[in-house]
Amino acid sequence: MPQAESSDPTGWAKEVADAALGLGFARVGFAPAQRFERGAKALTSWLDAGLNGEMAYLRDHSDRADPRTLLPGAKTLVVVALSYSGGGLVELRKPGAALAHPGYVAAYARGADYHTVMRPKLNALARACNQIFGREVLARACVDTAPLLEREAAWLAGVGFTGKNTLSIAPGLGSYFMLGELVLDVELPQSLGLAQGCGKCRSCLDACPTQAFVSEYVLDARRCISYLTIEYRGVIPRELRPLMGNHVFGCDICQAVCPYNATSEAKPTQPGLPRKADYALPELLSLLELTSSGYRRFARRTAMRRIPRACLARNAAIALGNSGDPSAIQPLLNALHSHLSPLVRGHAAWALGKLGGGDPASSAEGLALANAREGDAWVREEIEWALSEIQAPCLKEESAEVDPRTLKRS
Repeated sequence: MPQAESSDPTGWAKEVADAALGLGFARVGFAPAQRFERGAKALTSWLDAGLNGEMAYLRDHSDRADPRTLLPGAKTLVVVALSYSGGGLVELRKPGAALAHPGYVAAYARGADYHTVMRPKLNALARACNQIFGREVLARACVDTAPLLEREAAWLAGVGFTGKNTLSIAPGLGSYFMLGELVLDVELPQSLGLAQGCGKCRSCLDACPTQAFVSEYVLDARRCISYLTIEYRGVIPRELRPLMGNHVFGCDICQAVCPYNATSEAKPTQPGLPRKADYALPELLSLLELTSSGYRRFARRTAMRRIPRACLARNAAIALGNSGDPSAIQPLLNALHSHLSPLVRGHAAWALGKLGGGDPASSAEGLALANAREGDAWVREEIEWALSEIQAPCLKEESAEVDPRTLKRS
């Protein structure tokens, strides 16, 4: 293998950076493969406060703050940013094909699974490093599945600072990008760092519908819509459901309001992450009624594979309950009566309670029938709550129709 023309670390770093940019990465930087003490302290504090919810894997025995655990002899982290299209939904369907009940999917998940795009590029960068350094380098490609504090690595490598919404932000690029890392056994100079750039802005904190931010830079995952719709597998707290809107997979609200994403200049977008209509604007009724084979076809080769079919249907049921559209009542009744998952049946019952005002007689009758057949105690609780929601307005109307002046004294 030929020796690289440049033999100094600075020249190597430039060649590696050029190779990364040539592969389509929007940003690239270098950080030493040393323990991230600041990040380790923040992670421990966050976990001790229980803000990770049910993401128990974050408490595993791997030292996420030390990249040297990922590769023996590691000396440098090459940190890259893969940009995707954000900044609002683009109508991808043909004119006249508008959806009655569109769901919302986070921008990063509206196309191909980013893992299948990022990892081959990182592997290609590793091969380029062999040519640059004139030897077979030891390298490990990492996407977000590796135990590594990626945002801390991005900050140390000068790729992006961590914003108040806890996302990495790159000036001139915004926050609509994925991070990846290549751990190398070659020592390269560290890139210039970035200062915290949020200033006094708190748009993301104020815009969060579920008030998931404990404070600046601290997120309570248990209230985050992204966590609830993707990571969480259980019963979503009743008080949070109305705040989730039509979100079925992730949430971009704290990104959408960020001034760093509001520039009029076009930002680079990775061509390997095209948006598709079925993922940009999924039909909620279709998600609610997905069969096992239909789910496999729908989620194939996309980030949607991260959640089970029942959780996707659960999210769709909540979104339909928030739609205010009585036409969703019958599909929700069907789910309540026939879906195999209690998780879906219970959330469908809640949605019917939210929508029951549109057709209270039909909803109440269907709920009562389901209650008589239901074997799951939690689902029955949701049905009873829904019945009380439907019946309460009716009782108020009946009471209002009685004129107290016409009542005879006893």
